[in-house]
Amino acid sequence: MRRAAICRRRPRCSPFLPSCVLPHRQFSSASGLHGLDASQLKIIRKGGEPTPLPPLDTLVFGRTFSDHMLDVDWDVNEGWRAPVIRPFQNLSIHPAASSLHYALQCFDGMKAYKDDSGRIRMFRPDMNARRLLLSSQRLGLPSFDELQLVECIKALLSVDSSQVPQKDGYSMYIRPTSIATQPTLGVGPPSQTKLFVILSPVGPYYPTGFKPVQLLADTHYIRAWPGGTGDRKVGANYGPTILPQTLGAKKGYSQMLWLFPEGDDYRLTEVGTMNLFILWKNEQGEKELVTEPLGDLILPGVTRDSIIKLAQKMHDIKVSERPVYMKKDFLKAVAEKRILEVFGAGTAAVVSPVDRIGFDGVDYPIPVDPDNPSAGIGPLAKKLLKELNDIQYGRVPHEWSWLV
Repeated sequence: MRRAAICRRRPRCSPFLPSCVLPHRQFSSASGLHGLDASQLKIIRKGGEPTPLPPLDTLVFGRTFSDHMLDVDWDVNEGWRAPVIRPFQNLSIHPAASSLHYALQCFDGMKAYKDDSGRIRMFRPDMNARRLLLSSQRLGLPSFDELQLVECIKALLSVDSSQVPQKDGYSMYIRPTSIATQPTLGVGPPSQTKLFVILSPVGPYYPTGFKPVQLLADTHYIRAWPGGTGDRKVGANYGPTILPQTLGAKKGYSQMLWLFPEGDDYRLTEVGTMNLFILWKNEQGEKELVTEPLGDLILPGVTRDSIIKLAQKMHDIKVSERPVYMKKDFLKAVAEKRILEVFGAGTAAVVSPVDRIGFDGVDYPIPVDPDNPSAGIGPLAKKLLKELNDIQYGRVPHEWSWLV
């Protein structure tokens, strides 16, 4: 009985677990309102020739955008209007819109790739669309059929296909965003919203080779907590991380290692905006890849899920989703020289090796590759990166690669 009551108070859902009933508004023909419908898509093309891509080696993340965007409005009395692909343009938004005042905004991020035959491929877009849906529901923003959104994004990629880079390491970053737009002040469910998608051609995260990052494990600032929104990709999760990141950079650290206090110890949760993986010899002598389990403290990363599934097929590695504590687990393993690799995982970098962690005034060197001290990436991270890239660029057939 108590368990059922807890589930009603806070249902637990994940893009990677069977769906559960959430307290959200459904907008479909059953309610008399229009659902998001890709078959109603309208396309308004930019005049003239497509804008040529700049030299690929000049691409900087999030600075260059394609010629078109997807735009879908929602109204409480009508539901979703027909989606429109239109020329890329600034948004016109009322100054009182609640997305500007009360953080009623969420987003996601995924990538599309061009294979050797020039075909565009998306990597697990259903997972990203599902995560955006769950983020929207958490904020009281309107629901939508996630596969209809994927179809709209595929159409947008087709319209701007000439701007998708065709070179290993390069891709088209896809940023879907949902915001409340009703022109009134006041905290409450929005009566008007906008879902839009923009595209940005991007290059490799490490264009000149892998450079391990240094992490500051800070005990003062906390990214996520039970009952919060740390497992959703909402804008309010990101703004508060900028000050700690800036303070860490002044001390010589590349990223934050986010901790969560429990008793007199701390759980290791995320790295910057990435999920955290640790490869070590556990106390039983097994080679184990361990990461924080899904829950309120971490974002359910698509790359995270992909790495877990790929690593589970490696017979020489045990894969575990369980908490790791700084003092009793991690620092003990460091002292006993059982750490083999530490890396972050996310859409932007895919994998990001770590070579130093600062905690409580002490810097702890982390091996990138115990057998090759000059390596920029460890053997497991390198192997996983290659397997993921081979799927993303269509070099090996896989259900995770969706042709546009």
